[in-house]
Amino acid sequence: MAAESPDDELSLDNDIDLRPLEVDSDEAEKVTLFIRRRLPGRRLDKYLHGRFPRLSRTVIQRLIKAGVITVNGKPAKASYEPDGGDRIDMVIPPPEPYEVIPEPMSLDILYEDDHLLAINKPKGIIVHPSHGTQTGTLANGLAWYAKSLSHGDDPFRPGIVHRLDKNTTGVMLVAKTDEAHWRISLQFERRTVRKTYLGVVEGNPKFESDIINAPLSAHPTIKDRYIVPGAHQRVTSKLSKEAITEYEVVERFKGYALVHLHPRTGRTHQLRVHMSYIGHPMAGDTFYGGHLVSEKSLTGQGSDEPITSQQALHAYRIRFVHPITEKTTELEAPPPAELARLIHLLRQYRSLQPPA
Repeated sequence: MAAESPDDELSLDNDIDLRPLEVDSDEAEKVTLFIRRRLPGRRLDKYLHGRFPRLSRTVIQRLIKAGVITVNGKPAKASYEPDGGDRIDMVIPPPEPYEVIPEPMSLDILYEDDHLLAINKPKGIIVHPSHGTQTGTLANGLAWYAKSLSHGDDPFRPGIVHRLDKNTTGVMLVAKTDEAHWRISLQFERRTVRKTYLGVVEGNPKFESDIINAPLSAHPTIKDRYIVPGAHQRVTSKLSKEAITEYEVVERFKGYALVHLHPRTGRTHQLRVHMSYIGHPMAGDTFYGGHLVSEKSLTGQGSDEPITSQQALHAYRIRFVHPITEKTTELEAPPPAELARLIHLLRQYRSLQPPA
């Protein structure tokens, strides 16, 4: 067996219950896995979470602690890195019943096969239920639409591979099988999925393209807001997370720019915070320093009602390897009418260059 990692960190959260689980052998499923080659840097708990996404890492860590997950017949640690020739035996408890209530919902399906769904998410909808919201979420609509969805690692998130903010529109992948889920999740974890967002920002960035590498942390006093901590702010590594965004300017306008944004990491509000951090907040994003935009403010005439009531940001394109066919797949979601109108008015009245 390969040498164990010096640290056996089970979780960043200090309040997670790591007591051993009691597994009913009559209802549990016994599984044996054989490792063909070494997985350097891949912890046992992360590897098993990828193979069995309906089991959270915390549950897997508790199963390891309970001794029902063994490597070569011996107890293991969560930090152990599987080696070639290893045999992993595990006892998996039965799945918890789903609690997502199926709810009729109009879904804009961009792509569908036996393994994956891709939808064009509308604005103003939460992706999955939370403690305060049990219905009206995308997960409720998916539970009603699809005959089967992957289990994932949370009964409230069937099929959900990645998320978009409530008011961010665009293409989103949904897994219909567990195998598709863990395979596509691995691509997100390895950062091989190429995501392209379309956005309108205030001002004109200095560079045609650049990379923003600035960590994010929760705002110390404002709920649900994130910041790039300054040198004067004491933020520990637990609270500050790596965040990297690549951007390129597509078109320049008087007072605005149309950009393509490529997040290399997937932090909450990452694109909005990063663009605000470099002095170019998203148009309409009043939460992070942007301003509402109206036809009158752009053209000097017409309505002064905001063209869009939220950030001008849209998940436009996603490129990945299909988890089953292994073919490179690229999907696009047309921008919503509000964003399309904003871009049209900018081109008509404020263009500084021919459209790319």
